[in-house]
Amino acid sequence: MEMYFGLSMAEVLTGCVEQLPADELSSLQSRLLKGEPVQYVLGCAEFFGRRFHVAPGVLIPRPETEELCRWILDDDRRDRHHDSILDIGTGSGCIACTLAAERPHAEVSAWDIAEKALSIAADNAQQTGVHVNFSRVDILRPVPPLGVWSTIVSNPPYICQKEQLDMAPHVLQHEPHQALFVPDDDPLLFYRAIASYAWQTLKDDGRLFFELNPLYANDVANMLNAMGFTHTVIRKDQFDKERFIKTCK
Repeated sequence: MEMYFGLSMAEVLTGCVEQLPADELSSLQSRLLKGEPVQYVLGCAEFFGRRFHVAPGVLIPRPETEELCRWILDDDRRDRHHDSILDIGTGSGCIACTLAAERPHAEVSAWDIAEKALSIAADNAQQTGVHVNFSRVDILRPVPPLGVWSTIVSNPPYICQKEQLDMAPHVLQHEPHQALFVPDDDPLLFYRAIASYAWQTLKDDGRLFFELNPLYANDVANMLNAMGFTHTVIRKDQFDKERFIKTCK
């Protein structure tokens, strides 16, 4: 009520809802009862203390991904100055815009395969007041070295098709499957492609961060180490799941 109609809690409790247009109330109720995520209904989601526009076609930002951003920023403070950041599979742009806002010295770029996602991400960059270089890139196709990066980060599709039975209906029915799923026979599809590109383009001692499917955390770590990356660290999220990984070139 507060975000959709601008009503305070006091106004809701004192009967102001009854004065709202009946057709708008009916539409809101219908969408929520059908299981549409409230973030899509409202058109926005909170992330890292900022409000991001979201709509069908981009994933709704999760609190776990805030933890990934915080790790990158904390590691940056403890370690060294990073001046070029690439976010692969940017979706709503929440990672790229957050890092650009928190590290204004950095040159931040973000890629996605979906034009709609890039449009939403660009809108979020404008609303956040940051500059991000957005490009339409398919990381699964051969990608020439398009830059030299200090940090590459990605929250790629990582859910296998067979895991659908354990997923909430509102996610399956409303969020973009292209951003969620990978084939059952190749769960590391995007991790492998992104790591291969990172190996070509990261600066010496550059960092690669992933959000993980906990089922394949060790497999990703082994793959990265076999490729030649070093100082690989897996970190758990607030729900005690192995959700993130950092590695260095």
